[in-house]
Amino acid sequence: MEKTPKSMRLQIGIFGRTNVGKSSFLNMVAGQDVAITSPVPGTTTDVVEKVMELLPVGPVVFLDTGGLDDDSTLGSRRVERTRKIFDRSDVSILILDADRWTEFEEEVVREAQARKSPLILVVNKSDLTPPSAVFLEKIKQKTSRILVCSSTDRARRDEYVNLLKQFLLEVCPEDFLMAPAMLGDLMPKGGLAILIIPIDFEAPKGRIILPQVQAIRDALDHDSMTLVVKESEYKDALQKLKTPPDLVVCDSQVVDRMVAETPPGVRCTTFSILLSRIKGDIAEMTKGALAVESLKEGDKILISESCSHHAIEGDIGRIKIPKWIQKYLGCEIKIGVCAGRDFPDDLKDYKLIIQCGSCMLTRRETLARIQKAKQAGVPITNYGLCISYLQGVLERVIEPFPDALKAFQENKINIKEILR
Repeated sequence: MEKTPKSMRLQIGIFGRTNVGKSSFLNMVAGQDVAITSPVPGTTTDVVEKVMELLPVGPVVFLDTGGLDDDSTLGSRRVERTRKIFDRSDVSILILDADRWTEFEEEVVREAQARKSPLILVVNKSDLTPPSAVFLEKIKQKTSRILVCSSTDRARRDEYVNLLKQFLLEVCPEDFLMAPAMLGDLMPKGGLAILIIPIDFEAPKGRIILPQVQAIRDALDHDSMTLVVKESEYKDALQKLKTPPDLVVCDSQVVDRMVAETPPGVRCTTFSILLSRIKGDIAEMTKGALAVESLKEGDKILISESCSHHAIEGDIGRIKIPKWIQKYLGCEIKIGVCAGRDFPDDLKDYKLIIQCGSCMLTRRETLARIQKAKQAGVPITNYGLCISYLQGVLERVIEPFPDALKAFQENKINIKEILR
């Protein structure tokens, strides 16, 4: 993503009157001094561009503009350049002073609406003047995406930036959230993947479940081959091959057996972990798996399913994962469940969220859930990552994903230090 051309990045325009803190807001989001800040109106004399990776949103360009109410000698030129940024902005951010709404703010709203550019309102300098309830109610008529912050409060930076990311994920164009390949990019052209597929009793009779079908299709799209076996035939299949496979993928419920039978040097993972990459943020969800270590007696976790199926006796999310966690910890925990597109607005009671593979959710929906969890300070992982951690094989099955492996190794050290 560091090599993504500017033209292919999400363009985010930052607008507002002079001295409302546009440049301070950009500096806070970037985590560095990108733009010069000063109490003197008109300090930003031209559009300041900041190219960055705003994960999990992706490659973006922030466009910090001059004030629309600039009445200095060169103000008319600055305002003219600012107006051109509206044509370029995929998303418009309007920075506000608390309890002040003027014709200049109305103009930004009109310009954004005319171009169908989604609008985010940022009420800045809340440490100096908190916005009144009446003012907040008034601006909700313009958009529901409102961030109240103090750009100079670095202690709360993560809170502010996480909410901004959540808003951006909600409004950015669908084609911007292009998912990576499922497994085709993990193998050379003409490579071979062995897919270990147990017979899933929740799948319709005569079919295999969606992630497994997707994996086969993705391999074919990348001119690779697949060999499909049950877990009981996996060892025999390996012995019949002249050369080792390039990748092995299994159902999470047999991950411990698959890892034990896979030769060293052969990369392996699970279908659910592949989904955490194409539907979510695999590095963030890998960190979330480590939060199992911090759970205590009586803590509550949320099992988040993306489909509304009838739970069978051995249901993976509602029955097996809670049992495996309680066996791993040696104590009782409380379980909450949400299904389909229902997801709690209030997450503060949970100590961990375990999301399913999200095969029935869009990438945008899954990323939004991850951002909501981060905003609430609740770790989030997914079925495959959690099960692999409980089985003691997580590090092995994330080897194909450098970002996830790095996140695991770094945060494993942090967890050990916290628990000392």
